Amino acid sequence: MTSFRLALASTLLAGAPFASWAQDGAAARVTETVQTLASDTFEGRAPGTAGEDRTIGYLIARFQSLGLQPAGPHGQWVQRVPLLHTRLGKPAMLSFSGSKGTTPIDMAKDIYLSTIRPDDRAMIDAPMVFVGFGVNAPERKWDDFKGADLKGKVVVFLVNDPDFEARPGEAVAGRFGDRTMTYYGRWTYKFEEAARQGAIGALIVHDTAGAGYGWNVVVSPGGENYDIARKPDALTSVRLQGWLSEATARSLFASAALDLDAMKAAARQPGFRPVELKGVRFNADIPVTHEILTSHNVLARIPGTTRGDEVVMYGAHWDAYGKGAPDAQGRIYRAGANDDALGIAGMLEIARSMMAAPPPARSVVFAAWTAEERGLLGSEYYAANPVYPMEKTVANLTLDILQTAGLANDVVLVGKGQNSLEDDMARVAASQGRRVTPESLPERGLFYRADHFSFAKRGVPVMLLMGIAGASDLKAGGTAAGQAWIDAYTGNCYHQACDAWAPDWKLDGALQDIALAGQVGSELAHGDKWPSWKPGSEFLAIREKQLKTVGAK
Repeated sequence: MTSFRLALASTLLAGAPFASWAQDGAAARVTETVQTLASDTFEGRAPGTAGEDRTIGYLIARFQSLGLQPAGPHGQWVQRVPLLHTRLGKPAMLSFSGSKGTTPIDMAKDIYLSTIRPDDRAMIDAPMVFVGFGVNAPERKWDDFKGADLKGKVVVFLVNDPDFEARPGEAVAGRFGDRTMTYYGRWTYKFEEAARQGAIGALIVHDTAGAGYGWNVVVSPGGENYDIARKPDALTSVRLQGWLSEATARSLFASAALDLDAMKAAARQPGFRPVELKGVRFNADIPVTHEILTSHNVLARIPGTTRGDEVVMYGAHWDAYGKGAPDAQGRIYRAGANDDALGIAGMLEIARSMMAAPPPARSVVFAAWTAEERGLLGSEYYAANPVYPMEKTVANLTLDILQTAGLANDVVLVGKGQNSLEDDMARVAASQGRRVTPESLPERGLFYRADHFSFAKRGVPVMLLMGIAGASDLKAGGTAAGQAWIDAYTGNCYHQACDAWAPDWKLDGALQDIALAGQVGSELAHGDKWPSWKPGSEFLAIREKQLKTVGAK
């Protein structure tokens, strides 16, 4: 706490429209919030459980104690989010079959599967087709499907973009941003495209470098999945979706007389066409339990004085992964202390500070989202059913995983070149004695992996603070220490039971980022500026059309 005051007291909010950041006790308050939300009492905060009920009650009580107003529909604290919850049981059949016989597949070692259909059984007996990266991008002159009939088939994809492993001189090089992942590289896009193509199954070949995480992260949901509850005519055609381990994929391709590496190279060519895995079928018969449950976004606000219909929004997700198998220490709750109880705690600190300052001109909304870990579902539901119109939403600032390794000389920017909020980030960081460092691994596609993306794709400028986006240049140990923290967290604790509060957490760096987000949002709330997307952003045209409807500049 002392180092936080010394580092930030003189520069934190110079020229900001409110009196001071509530520094005294900030670290202790953040710690208490994280310890509470990550405690066994909250049972890992899975949507639709007793842990959710306790979490929602706790968050409402915290917002009320700060003096905020409810910001949900009809003046309520919550927005109801109808979710389909599914879980696969023990397979009656799971195998590849062909002329050489049947090869059983192990559900965890060889393959990971889930479903977002409300079926009692997930049954497939179908041929398999390799579709390269599964990209259909007319604006980039790329089509991996070439009109192939994929109805009733199981498609196999490569992870990431077609130019992720491009060799110098290949035609695809730079077509999809080189090492920076586009949305076409995300697994969510690939499963959605499989459904658009009529496939009944979709499998992605796992690769740690291309995915940005190891197999342990892939299997962490344990066969469980969620989706926004949909009408029957809006259900996906994909009965099972998931991942193949690299070793299993190599064996599968070999059984069809294909070489996986050769197929990867072929898929990087614009002329690539889908390749049938001749003689191989995917066989599955798996029981499914499913239910429709109601989860909740928690929404609170500080009303604006003169431009109250315009909204600056902060967001963090309250959900984690609930109960799982015991880890080496016997812990069964995957409670997400950093991901994202720390983000929630930071958002509460920003709300506390804003309530202690003069009222803003614009309204400020604080959103605690459900089901981020299940595919950004809470924020997606809100963005599709907004309480405050997207064209009146000035910006979304999201806190999701903050580094806990100490003070830093920099702040990591996710999504370089997207919008003008990065310029605000740089200016405020400089006032803190810091600089901006672009994310070190843009190929991981973090810009598409947090709740802010639900707003970005609808034209709202966004800023994401995420500690795993790049190695912070720490005051103690530099970037080597920053990378060591990322490696330890993502390699061991990301989505695992060991994402728990620890006494060796050094919150000074997280508090720097919380303060930065606080200042950027406060300046927007007290002013009349509209952040803008930069030329070349895929979201620019959407926003320009929106702002014409409200007469903003």
